[in-house]
Amino acid sequence: MVHWVRFEYRGTVGFGTVADGIVSIHEGDMFNSPESTGKQVKLADVKILTPTEPTKMIALWNNFRMLAEKLGLSRPPEPLYLLKGGNSFFPHGQNIRKPLSYDGKVVFEGELGIVIGQRLSNVSEAQAEAGIFGYTVINDVTAAEIINRDSSFAQWVRAKSYDTFGVFGPVIASGIKPDALTVRTVLNGEERQNYPVSDMVFPPVKLVSLLSHDMTLLPGDVIACGTNVGVGSMKPGSLVEVTIDSIGTLSNTYAA
Repeated sequence: MVHWVRFEYRGTVGFGTVADGIVSIHEGDMFNSPESTGKQVKLADVKILTPTEPTKMIALWNNFRMLAEKLGLSRPPEPLYLLKGGNSFFPHGQNIRKPLSYDGKVVFEGELGIVIGQRLSNVSEAQAEAGIFGYTVINDVTAAEIINRDSSFAQWVRAKSYDTFGVFGPVIASGIKPDALTVRTVLNGEERQNYPVSDMVFPPVKLVSLLSHDMTLLPGDVIACGTNVGVGSMKPGSLVEVTIDSIGTLSNTYAA
C-alpha cells in the first residue's frame, strides 16, 4: 500500500508518497512511472492540495442497498450519476464555504472515491481493475434544497457544484482492495455515518467498467461511489471528518 499526495511547498506544486509524516518527493507523471527525486520534506511543512486534478468527478446516486431500503428505492439496473463542476474541487484542511446565493440546508456525504490511472474507454472489468490507480476519501457536499426547487427539473449538478463542494483527499491509497473498507463520518465529534463499502450495488471495478462505456475516463478522474445512511446537515462552524481505514481522514470545517 502506498499513499500519494499533492502539495505546495515554498511556492512550488509537487507530489510524492507520504509515510510517517514524511513526504518523499517524486517527479514526472504520478500515473505513469513517477520517479523519486531522493528529496524529502515534512508533511507538516507543506500545504495539502487535492491529490489529483480531475477532468471530471462522477458522483453516484442510489448505489447503496441500506440507503435505498430506507428511502424505498428499487435497485437501479445501471449506475445513476451526475458530474460535479471542476470549480467545486477542494482539498483537505480548508474551509468549505456557504454559497452567497443559497440560504438553505447544506449536507455532508461521506464517500469512497475511485481514482482512475489510465485512459479507459469501453473496458472489461479486468481492464477496469488494472486501470484503477487507487482510492481516496470524499465529502460530496450538497445544497439539498436546490435539488427539487423547480418541479420541472431536478437540479443535481447545481446543488453539488458550488465552489468548495467537491471535497476529496488528503491522499490516494494505491495497492488496496476496497471490499473490506468502512466509511465513517463524524460531525463535531459525533459519529453520523459508519457503513461498509461492500453494501454497494455497483462495486468499484464493475462501476468503472460500466461508466467507461458511457464516457472515456482519464488519468486523475475521480468517481464518488455514492453515500449511505446517516447523511445530515452542517451548520456554520461544523467540523466534518470522513475516515476510511487504510486511506485516511478528510477533515474540513463548514464556514459561513
